[in-house]
Amino acid sequence: MEAIKRTFKTNFVTGLFITVPVVITLFAVVGLFRFMDGLMRPALDELLGKSIPGLGFLATLLLVFLVGIIATNAIGQRIIRFGERLLLRIPIFRNIYSAVKQLVNAFNPAQQGSFKRFVMVEYPRAGSFSFGFLTDECLLRQEEGMEERFHAVYIPTNNLYLGEVVLFRAEEVADTGLSIEEGIRLILSGGTATPPVLQRRAVVPPPGVEVLKS
Repeated sequence: MEAIKRTFKTNFVTGLFITVPVVITLFAVVGLFRFMDGLMRPALDELLGKSIPGLGFLATLLLVFLVGIIATNAIGQRIIRFGERLLLRIPIFRNIYSAVKQLVNAFNPAQQGSFKRFVMVEYPRAGSFSFGFLTDECLLRQEEGMEERFHAVYIPTNNLYLGEVVLFRAEEVADTGLSIEEGIRLILSGGTATPPVLQRRAVVPPPGVEVLKS
């Protein structure tokens, strides 16, 4: 009887850990589909006089694609900047939009303010290491006239969306050799996606980033 219980428990737990991620992923995909489909579906239903499931989703994808085309040319960029200036005059919208845009742009490699490296730092105490994202460099000028180069590192403290920015001396920041995408996957996985071997090396500034000298 005990053997049957152990077998049932093992099989059930194994099935649970396989099924739960699949179910959550399906719910997320279905929820995203319904959300995007619902953005334009009412207007399309009114225009066509009938409801076509999925048409709103396709129309939303097409709209996003067209916005991308517009944003990649000079005239379109001026139009978008003008529209942003108008929207940023709305008090509540301005605060939310600015915060969301900065967060999204952080993951865009085409933006200068994006994450540049996935790094490792000795933090929050000696002998304890944390993963973070290198965001920028700066010089710290002291009263004695001395200058020291620091790296600004964003360290997530709640999955990926909340964290803190900490300044480290350049020699205290180690490049993990992982890409930004791999780093994001590692953080979101709670560390389960950590590779068995990490190559610790000095941070090399990415192309287009000026090296500040003390």
